[in-house]
Order: sequence, then C-alpha cells, then structure tokens
Amino acid sequence: EVQLVESGGGLVQPGGSLRLSCAASGFAFEDYVIAWFRQAPGKEREGVSCITGDGRPYYTDDVKGRFTISSDNAKNTVDLQMNTMKPEDAGVYYCAADTTSWCDMITVVQYEFDYWGQGTPVTVSS
Repeated sequence: EVQLVESGGGLVQPGGSLRLSCAASGFAFEDYVIAWFRQAPGKEREGVSCITGDGRPYYTDDVKGRFTISSDNAKNTVDLQMNTMKPEDAGVYYCAADTTSWCDMITVVQYEFDYWGQGTPVTVSS
C-alpha cells in the first residue's frame, strides 16, 4: 500500500529555516513525481515544489530561491529545506505523489495528485 508520512513541521521565526521530510512506503520514488503542497486556513491549497523520479526539481514562483527540494531514492525520502521563511509560508504542508503527472501540474488547481500524506503544520511567527 502506498503511504506518505510528513514530518518536521513546527514553529519558526520569520527569516528562519525549517526542514520537512516525506517518507514513502509501498513504492519507489524513482517511479513517481513527488510534490509538496501547503494550505493556510481559509485559503486554497497551493503547490510549492516538486521533484521528478530522476531528481529534477521544480519550484513555484513564491518559493523559488528560498526553498530546496531533494530526494534520496535509497531511503525513499523527499525533503524540503525552507529558508528565509515568511509569515505567508505558514500552513499545513502535504507531501503528494503521482504516477503520471508532470511536476508543473502542481500549479493546476483542478489537478489532483494520486496519493497524499496526512500533513504537517508549519507556523511562522515571532
């Protein structure tokens, strides 16, 4: 069974850093694209970053230059390093996987990834 489990969320000050991790089971990352989404209360879910099975990263404009996505296929994990964090970065972060999508599909609101984790909350506050 495909499972995704996020960890690493918590409280961080503006300008600080946080590292999230997505642990997968039931499949190999190299056969999927893995993405990070986030959702703040009262707002729509938005794509953040994505990485392909061969390790090519994708970032949305809001986080480009501040966030870095990486994968370790041997461990079946995908991490999201978040630097220079802003209050608008707060929300519940979700790890998602898809077998057939391209990474740029994280910008398409109507597209739903195949598998999702439970989410890990991130708070940015001083």
